[in-house]
Amino acid sequence: MERNTSPGGTSRRNISPVGRVRVKICGVTTAADGRMAAELGADAVGLNFHARSPRSVTPEAAAAIVRALPPFVATVGVFVDPSPEFVVSVLEVAPLDSLQFHGDEPAAFCRGFGRPYVKALRVGADFRFAPFSRRYPDAQALLLDTWVANRPGGTGEAFDWTAWPRSRRPLILAGGLRPDNVAAAINATRPWAVDVASGVEGAAPGRKQRAKVARFLAEVRDA
Repeated sequence: MERNTSPGGTSRRNISPVGRVRVKICGVTTAADGRMAAELGADAVGLNFHARSPRSVTPEAAAAIVRALPPFVATVGVFVDPSPEFVVSVLEVAPLDSLQFHGDEPAAFCRGFGRPYVKALRVGADFRFAPFSRRYPDAQALLLDTWVANRPGGTGEAFDWTAWPRSRRPLILAGGLRPDNVAAAINATRPWAVDVASGVEGAAPGRKQRAKVARFLAEVRDA
């Protein structure tokens, strides 16, 4: 585990959220679920364009979700090693606010679409935050998810929160978050935001349950 330090060697404190921890409900697949998440207080909804994900949506379905959202709810497109042509084709149909990349995309690729971007890092045994952070100096935020072999994200598994790095950059916590553990996760890591998908679903991937979303958001507020 690596921790950023000040020139004098003292560990920097994590960037403090202004007022509260933000919440993204990710893997939204229907306009109704997007509206529900927004009405309950989500700051952002994530729309997954990775074809192998059970939560993937078409650009047309994403556009319908975007149209259903009220003002000031951000829309985030999630991609895994896409071609530039594919990202452009999505943006031509769905006016996303920002992009989130979960593959091996370099910074030059991520910044090339005229949108702010978030870069995901999977936390595993060889986790090294500082070199990764330096490779993406212009990322709007860095998202830490759980490393599972051959799966770029959305595993529903949590990583060891004691590995959380010290950083002045906005960090987003993902991986295995649920209503019953998100408060503990926030208290352990002090992230800028949290990101949840399967933790607010039932048996059907991509279909969010209102009671779980409401409880998740309440736990975040209370934390």
